[in-house]
Amino acid sequence: MNKTIRRASVFALLLVLALLVRATWVQFYEGRALADDKDNRRTAIATYAAPLGNIVVAGKAVTGSAATSGGDLRYKRTYTDGELYAAVTGYASQSYAPTQLEGIYQSLLNGTDTRLRTVTDTVTGKRADPGDVVTTIEPDVQKAAYEALGDKKGAAVAIDPATGRILAVVSTPSYDPSALTDANTAGAAWKKLTADPDKPLTNRALRQPLAPGSTFKLVVAAAALEEGLYSSVDEKTDSEDPYTLPGTRTVLRNENASAPCEDATIRVALQYSCNNVFAHLAVQLGQDKLRAMAEKFGFDDESLDVPVRAYASVYPTGMDASSTALTGIGQFDVTATPLQMAMVSAVIANDGELVSPHMVSQITDGGGDVLKDYDDDVSSTRVIGSDTAEQLRSAMETVVEQGTGTNARIDGVTVGGKTGTAQNGENNSKAPYAWFTSYGSDGDRSVAVSVVVEQSDAARSEVSGNGLAAPVARAMMKAALDG
Repeated sequence: MNKTIRRASVFALLLVLALLVRATWVQFYEGRALADDKDNRRTAIATYAAPLGNIVVAGKAVTGSAATSGGDLRYKRTYTDGELYAAVTGYASQSYAPTQLEGIYQSLLNGTDTRLRTVTDTVTGKRADPGDVVTTIEPDVQKAAYEALGDKKGAAVAIDPATGRILAVVSTPSYDPSALTDANTAGAAWKKLTADPDKPLTNRALRQPLAPGSTFKLVVAAAALEEGLYSSVDEKTDSEDPYTLPGTRTVLRNENASAPCEDATIRVALQYSCNNVFAHLAVQLGQDKLRAMAEKFGFDDESLDVPVRAYASVYPTGMDASSTALTGIGQFDVTATPLQMAMVSAVIANDGELVSPHMVSQITDGGGDVLKDYDDDVSSTRVIGSDTAEQLRSAMETVVEQGTGTNARIDGVTVGGKTGTAQNGENNSKAPYAWFTSYGSDGDRSVAVSVVVEQSDAARSEVSGNGLAAPVARAMMKAALDG
């Protein structure tokens, strides 16, 4: 073979090899990417060729599938009590990417999760029967929160402190996920929902951190006790009233000018929500120690999955002394979600330990066999000492019995709580946020709850944690403990 023919042969062989490599790349890599592309019509056709698996609450499916009439998508998602559970389920749409549990467990619910495949499925290439998602949500608690919030803009979360099971996740105003399921009508519904200034698609319970106001004083009190700044909630503090922010002429006053806040104990300071005491405590502790305590409770966690990824609650950095003082009352740049403040109460109720919060109990295959049990996979972390937790429980119970949280009282139930009214807008130009975080115990079981009301029809002067948020928390705690 002469040199020219040999070179041509090698070149032709290289071209063939290049084609084989390219074909393999397209088939196994780009092919997978194309199959997974949300804009690939064949993916949607395959997803909705059969009924989806379900999301289950207390043994009953709150989702379903219905046959469509015409078109190439044979089924669409349906919801039972869609508005009630929207913050839990999210939506599965023929037109838009799924959200919340529908999105996280998309492959399980549509049968493409590899854990669902049998030997026969592998041989035949048939899509496996879809699995189900079993939640920890308790319908009575969920309904109590939803009804108590009513037409207010806000959110609520309830947690079992001993197990970490999330019993309720509610965000209002809500929406009906069924409006987004059908490709023929989803566009108009989507346009309406995204244009709504009240943002019903936002999960306020998990994904909208706001200034927590005086509820954050529990974190400050915990740090003061843990750091040995004071040995007891009944030891007098060194707190002038009114308090001048360090390095400024700005005087920080208390909401109740006649409250006994000068040199008040931590118990009395929580009872009357004394700003001067907690601003001074924050400065005494310093931002580093206060941030360390906040992070133990869960602040600044960018990977808090329940399993929906919750937005991080934030304790800020790089502050001067006056700004640090304001963080002591849950202002400046401190933010928290209702989930985070429910975690704070859960730690205190659970003798100082945080059990990882989760709202999915199990996932199962098409035959009902458990693929993963999340209740058996929880972890716990020591946040504060048991003595500190006991003292804070005692002080929180004083808040409810004799202080600013009387609207949370429940006959026959031990209730501890903390109110909060957080400034909103430049120079407090908008209606403040009303907060309440609490726990209730009947001796056999406990529940931790957090509620925020962003906006209501109440006059500005009537906006308070006790007036707006505590009644919602009371309804939720009562529902949890009555059940």
